[in-house]
Amino acid sequence: MELSILLAEQIVALFLMMAAGYVLVKSGLFESKDSKVLSNIVVYVCSPCVVVNSFQITLTKDKIMGLLLAAAGAVIIHVLLVGGTRLVQKPLNLNPIEKMSVIYSNSGNLIVPLVSSVLGQEWVFYSTAYMVVQTLLLWTHGIGVIDREPQKNYKKILLNPNIIAIFIGVLLFAGGVRLPVPIRDCIGGFADMIGPASMLVIGMIIGNIDLKWVFRQKRPYFICFIRLIAFPLIFIAVFCFAGMQGLHKDAEYILLVVLLAGSAPAAAMVTQLAQIYNKDAMYASVINVMSIIFCIVTMPAMTLLYEFLV
Repeated sequence: MELSILLAEQIVALFLMMAAGYVLVKSGLFESKDSKVLSNIVVYVCSPCVVVNSFQITLTKDKIMGLLLAAAGAVIIHVLLVGGTRLVQKPLNLNPIEKMSVIYSNSGNLIVPLVSSVLGQEWVFYSTAYMVVQTLLLWTHGIGVIDREPQKNYKKILLNPNIIAIFIGVLLFAGGVRLPVPIRDCIGGFADMIGPASMLVIGMIIGNIDLKWVFRQKRPYFICFIRLIAFPLIFIAVFCFAGMQGLHKDAEYILLVVLLAGSAPAAAMVTQLAQIYNKDAMYASVINVMSIIFCIVTMPAMTLLYEFLV
């Protein structure tokens, strides 16, 4: 129960950051379009720094085995998400923004501060596995979904700062290389910005939207149900009944980290990419906002269920 309460408190804090962005636009200090610059900073500066920073830990056999378990859990979740979404795409008439919102979660800007506050800084490392799997998928499959021209994006994918950051982070971790303190502090500083900056972007984008209109929209409720309840229940069943708990001495909490990432609200990155690629960023923001509000209840509930079954 204590773990669930801590989760709810941290999610509320992030929601308040989003509210700050909304107030900034409503007060006239900024305009909604100003958020595009901040979106680019989050996508191309903060996000790569999160990846590199998370790999700056001491290499041990236990850490490697735990990371492999987390990676296996992350792959299972994404296979279920991509495969499941593909199966229901036509029957449910999912558009690209909805598909992206179901498949991709706030595994970076939400989960990193949540895991750090609730479980401790040492557990953030395992969230890296989910972020790496999602980042690779996001900049290949995800870009193809939202841009609909994947054949033209391979060069951009390989040269994307987020992909480059993955390779740099893995090489540094495998080689046991610790960056000099000034560089590490610089990267860590940008990494710490990702939560507040991402939430500000969402708040600023919806600054010109009538919130009463937002909550009168019926379709986002359904997308949030799929993202926050339907798929997480499947993940819990797999993690609890597929024999994964015996694969590592800390499997319960390693898989909890992965579960938190998989049951998080729709990714803020979906809104930012929709803005960058001139898609329906407003609709993406509506789904994001609603999923953040609802996850104050759903994420602690999923955590309670997982702990009970384990």
